Amino acid sequence: MDDDARLAFDLARDLDAAFERLVVVHQDRLFTIALRMLGDRGAAEEAAQDAFVRAYRALGGYEPARIRELRLRPWLSTIVLNLCRNHLTRRGRARPGDRSLDADRAIGVEPVDRAHGSPIAIVEARDARDAWAARVLALPPAYRGPVVLRHIDGLSYPEVAAALGRPEGTVKAQVHRGTALLRAMLEAEARRQPTEMTA
Repeated sequence: MDDDARLAFDLARDLDAAFERLVVVHQDRLFTIALRMLGDRGAAEEAAQDAFVRAYRALGGYEPARIRELRLRPWLSTIVLNLCRNHLTRRGRARPGDRSLDADRAIGVEPVDRAHGSPIAIVEARDARDAWAARVLALPPAYRGPVVLRHIDGLSYPEVAAALGRPEGTVKAQVHRGTALLRAMLEAEARRQPTEMTA
C-alpha cells in the first residue's frame, strides 16, 4: 500500500484525525499548482487553502468505502484546478503583478543551493526559474493545466487525465502541444537575444 492509499484508508477511518496529515503531505504541491496556474502568490495561497476546505467538506459527505478508493493526488489536483479556473474567469486573464515565484520547482530548473552557490550563480538560477515560470504562465490555460500537472507536479498521464476529466489521449496531445509552445518561446527568445545585445 503506497502512502496516499494508506492516507485514504486513515481518512476513511477517522477524517478529523487524519486530515491534518493530508494537508501537510499535499499543501506544497497544491500551492505550486495554483501558483503556476495563476502567477500570483496571494491568489495561489487562497486557492490551495480553499481546496483543502472543499476537500474536507466533500470527504465529510463520502462513505468510508468511497474515501478508501480515492486517488488523492489527482482528486486534490482537480479541486485546486477548478478553483484556479474560477479565479481566472472572475479576474480575466492572469496578470503577472505580484508574481513572486519562489516555489523551488520549475520545469528543468533545480532549486537554488544558497549554501554552495556564488551570489552570481544564485541570481542566475533564480532568473532561470522565474523565466520558466513566466513561460508556463504564458501558456493558454488549456495547455497550462496539463503541463503543470505532468511536468511540475509529476502526475502520470492517467492521473492527469483523471484530474482534468479528459481522455488520456487528449491529455497527451495537450502536454505535447504545451511543451512545443514552450520550446517555441525558448527559440524565439534565443533569436531575439543577439539583436538585443547589438542594439
